[in-house]
Amino acid sequence: MSHHHDPGTADAPDGQASKSGFRPTAVAAVELGVIGRSVGVAVPGASESVQVTGISLNSRSVERGDLYVALPGASRHGADFASTAIGSGAVAVLTDDAGAKLLALGHDIAVPVLVVAEPRSVVGRLSRLIYRSQDADLPGPAMFGVTGTNGKTTTTYFINAMLQALGKKTGLIGTIEILAGGDPIPSLLTTPESTDVHALLALMRERGLDAASMEVSSHAVSFRRVDGVVFDVVGFTNLTQDHLDLHGTMEDYYRTKAELFTAGRARAAVVTVDDEWGRRLAAETGLPVTTLATLQPGSPPDAEKDPAAADWTVTAPKARGLGTEFTLRGRDGTELRVHTGLPGAFNVSNAALALTMVLAGGADPAEVQAALDAKDPFTVAVPGRMQLVSARPAAVVDFAHNTDALARALEAVRSPEPASRVIVVFGATGQRDQGKRPAMGATAARLADVVIVSDDDPHDEDAAAIRAEVLVGATDAKEAEQLDCKIMEVFPRDAAIREAVNLAAPEDTILIAGRGHEVWQEVKGVNLALDDRVELRNALTARGFTVLQDDGIES
Repeated sequence: MSHHHDPGTADAPDGQASKSGFRPTAVAAVELGVIGRSVGVAVPGASESVQVTGISLNSRSVERGDLYVALPGASRHGADFASTAIGSGAVAVLTDDAGAKLLALGHDIAVPVLVVAEPRSVVGRLSRLIYRSQDADLPGPAMFGVTGTNGKTTTTYFINAMLQALGKKTGLIGTIEILAGGDPIPSLLTTPESTDVHALLALMRERGLDAASMEVSSHAVSFRRVDGVVFDVVGFTNLTQDHLDLHGTMEDYYRTKAELFTAGRARAAVVTVDDEWGRRLAAETGLPVTTLATLQPGSPPDAEKDPAAADWTVTAPKARGLGTEFTLRGRDGTELRVHTGLPGAFNVSNAALALTMVLAGGADPAEVQAALDAKDPFTVAVPGRMQLVSARPAAVVDFAHNTDALARALEAVRSPEPASRVIVVFGATGQRDQGKRPAMGATAARLADVVIVSDDDPHDEDAAAIRAEVLVGATDAKEAEQLDCKIMEVFPRDAAIREAVNLAAPEDTILIAGRGHEVWQEVKGVNLALDDRVELRNALTARGFTVLQDDGIES
């Protein structure tokens, strides 16, 4: 999940801009009268024929022919930027009562203004209408959506790789990048705003893409970024504590995720039933559902399940290099031989979910097996997700930034070599769920030999105070459970990474957790250049260790 805030209003600096290449080259105009009727607003006769060819929430990304949607923000109302939008070619404005009053008081608006009570609630619907992104008369890419706390990014990359192995032309919308058949577009949010999502789907259709996979965060559902999108298959990974700063409780967090598994948003579901939330979702969704059991030997005893009850089950996992080979067995006896080159039982789960979703999308099992054998799609590198930077010492960068993900990553990198230690560098994000900070510290103390607490993205919080909360959890666990680990506090983060490398012997494993692919660290509103992979490579090289070839580390 991305660390970034919802921008509130798209005039916030971290909003996605359509001028970055999200839109199709040609859009058939929709009359403003049609738009008005779709949201229950009467449009004066003279304005009914106004031609609309785009829609934007951000005055800076408005293009000629756009409907500009002026939303209320945390500190400014989008109506304050209407003049800028109109100057860039907006042909109409959609806003709420407060925005209409601002326009009437402070602006001489020469374009029609449509007023609705909650404009954000209609943006997805209007974006779909204007871009004809999923029009029944215009066949577009099959849509695969993945949600859950952990594993979304890797699973979407796996789906993308599997579909490509089957000969499909694919697109990808996610945390790291956006692919629409052309050059990658860097991504700032796990899911872009709905205006850009629908523009992207229209662009993918225009470019002849067969399928696309998309990460769908709870923020995306809460902030209506996927409104109007209908997925062919939605998949669920897992649910663990995270983002309670937004949701308040795990129950609310679950209900937000579960919204994606409803008839208005998807046609079919694949649900991993390894945890209680997945089993509940499989029981409660009204969609046609395929269940998947992926738990490995040694899984927590409270994760009760009956493998025979699942439609697909992971069996016979066996280590192969850093990764795992396993069998995915269907209830009807179908078996697929699968391999993932990425370490960790959780990547077995991610690969199994990706494969099951592709099967649920209609792929033929025999063709899938041939593609698995020929292409090994689940060995695709996912930037910042269990990304190996050196082999001796093993040095890994991973995005794990909550308790469960950190535990999984630490367990995955533990070497069977007797003298090997695990050295972890991590921190906690500012202005996010504070309850997980001590728990993350305790987890690190239990599963690592050397715990180096440093900074993640402090945002506007005091970095030392965040570190202190993490350290309390680590030291309390060490004392209460008599753990044999060393706990250190080292900052700034680049210094912590150097210290980890300085402490490492060739047989050890270094895990740099929490930021993954990110290349900026936000401190008091300032973005500082910081890429864990680059810092780790530099520190390893300085000590004379051999680093692996850089295959495009600047994702």
